Amino acid sequence: MITIVSGLPRSGTSLMMQMLVAGGMTPLADGERTADADNPRGYLEWQRIKTLPEDPGCIVVFMQRPLPEVLASQDQMLRRRGTYKDGADPSVITAAFEKHLREVYAWLDGKPYVKWVRVNYHDALKKPEEISRKLAEFLGIALSIESMTQQVDASLYRNRTNQTM
Repeated sequence: MITIVSGLPRSGTSLMMQMLVAGGMTPLADGERTADADNPRGYLEWQRIKTLPEDPGCIVVFMQRPLPEVLASQDQMLRRRGTYKDGADPSVITAAFEKHLREVYAWLDGKPYVKWVRVNYHDALKKPEEISRKLAEFLGIALSIESMTQQVDASLYRNRTNQTM
């Protein structure tokens, strides 16, 4: 079984990967991106996942976070890296992300052989034990719920919107 954690950039995918690894899953990561100020615990990414449309027989955990938070976090990360471009129209970027999400959801919904679940980022922060149990049940494997829950560090939730958690 292959389990893929996905979502928009800065939507909580690293948190979810850390939870699953702590729970007992073995990660498949290429180590190309190392820990930095934007993700102090590091990235668990695998660049070959970009071939998912050609090899879709897998399970997907898709992280969801409010777009204003995704954009704020993305902006901060780009500024720290010195790659931020002033003048970018947030409404254009928001529209592009919304379109991308619609396309991803349509693709996932159209593939009966791909089992997937959406996980709300705020729920993972507020109710990590409940989310951990939900994931273990969804994946159908024994995971350490306690270890998964311990991966949630609210101090790393830095780019907030006016929405309450």
